Amino acid sequence: MRLAHAVDVVRTAEADLMARLPTGALMQRAAAGLAVACAQMLGRVYGSRVVLLVGSGDNGGDVLYAGARLAGRGAAVHAVLLAGDRAHQGGLAALRAAGGRALPLPAEASPRMNAPGGDRTTDRSEVLLREADLVVDGIVGIGGRGGLRPPAAELADLIENLGTPVVAADVPSGVDATTGEVAGTAIRADVTVTFGTYKPGLLVDPGASRAGVVELVDIGLTPFLGAADARSLQAGDVRELLPAPTRQWDKYRRGVVGVLAGSDTYTGAALLAVGGALRGGAGLVRFTSTPRVGELVRARWPEAIVSAGSVEDAGRVQAWVVGPGIGTDDGAQQRLDNVLGTSLPTLVDADGLTLLSKQGKLDRAAPTVLTPHAGEAARLLGDEWTAASVEACRIDATRRCADRYGATVLLKGSTTVIAAAEGGAATINPTGTPWLATAGSGDVLSGLGGALLAAGLTPADAATVAAYLHGLAARLALAENPGPLTALDVAAHLRHAWSAVAATA
Repeated sequence: MRLAHAVDVVRTAEADLMARLPTGALMQRAAAGLAVACAQMLGRVYGSRVVLLVGSGDNGGDVLYAGARLAGRGAAVHAVLLAGDRAHQGGLAALRAAGGRALPLPAEASPRMNAPGGDRTTDRSEVLLREADLVVDGIVGIGGRGGLRPPAAELADLIENLGTPVVAADVPSGVDATTGEVAGTAIRADVTVTFGTYKPGLLVDPGASRAGVVELVDIGLTPFLGAADARSLQAGDVRELLPAPTRQWDKYRRGVVGVLAGSDTYTGAALLAVGGALRGGAGLVRFTSTPRVGELVRARWPEAIVSAGSVEDAGRVQAWVVGPGIGTDDGAQQRLDNVLGTSLPTLVDADGLTLLSKQGKLDRAAPTVLTPHAGEAARLLGDEWTAASVEACRIDATRRCADRYGATVLLKGSTTVIAAAEGGAATINPTGTPWLATAGSGDVLSGLGGALLAAGLTPADAATVAAYLHGLAARLALAENPGPLTALDVAAHLRHAWSAVAATA
């Protein structure tokens, strides 16, 4: 499991640890790990050309000391000093002693660095970047806020256009380490070497898309960190949560899930939600909707027990899935209210969320999971929230939604985030693919999540396992047949995803 901590927690832990170490020892630990990662990226250090982008403060010091280690192994290392004489003096001295060179970059440097008559220093920095085998980003550390400003922004754009490999120290400059927000220009790294603990902003988009592969360097912070702010489960962690049938189990012990989905207008949502539940391990699915939708479900999924009446007519269930394709008229509202009026665990999705957002609250004590995408989450939150603001601050938006409705919230999107009503660490799902952005994939996820609720998992665990399996199923489908996915492809591979996780050592 990857555990991540917010910047203020990391700062306090670093101060506690540094009070117990000789001066500079913590920075040397970070620099040593960073240098190793850079050497691995280079393959051959001797004779390579490395450019360090150095800001002020400790982050710049980490990069300078790492550069000194690379220079000591025969690399030609040049440091571009964006902070001028505010660069870390100890690191700068170490770099020069090892044979590296430093090049000040004035803050007023021209955006067009190779323009005729431009500043000779900025001309030189551009030449170095064009010739570099590796760039090491140490412009801004974990305390940075907002996008990069000139001339750092122009350097970031140039490096991205050149395609030069980049290693970021702790966090790519321009990425908010706690939220993952990218409010302007930011470095795009191939590898981010983060120190002491993962930072939430490295695991969630849009920051994650800038971080590349994230490598953790242990510098001894763990005893001083306390509870994590976010976590990302790996296959072994998910395996521990999977329901494991025993010989004593029957279909009822595996879990009976009720699905209220679809309408005469949106028939496909019902088929996909039922498919997600059946492929997600449900022992029995009881389905209710209009007669026409019921006939379609019966023809596609003969395992399901179909009724075309009220929620009460569906029979005894252990959890409900409600919302996909039910519409948003008064009749749909009544059916949603009927489900929410039960004391059973319930997952609400799609049209159910639209109806819920009109109320702006959820008066329900029973376990509940809401599964919005960014637009639905914005409607649930109301006020000044938009789909774009939800996507920019996914962890915060998910937590606020969970707190407002007293439910576990699974925010779908480029990075799926889960937050529980009772607080605690947010869960960031590591699986998935952009190809999941296809009609009906969320309906499959709803059925899967409902099956896990019916099997007895807590709302947070059901949401976490469902997101992981759903994303993994999509990856497995792509591995088998590269190209565009359909929701049915995802549903068909849920059993393979389950098997792969269950087999994890």
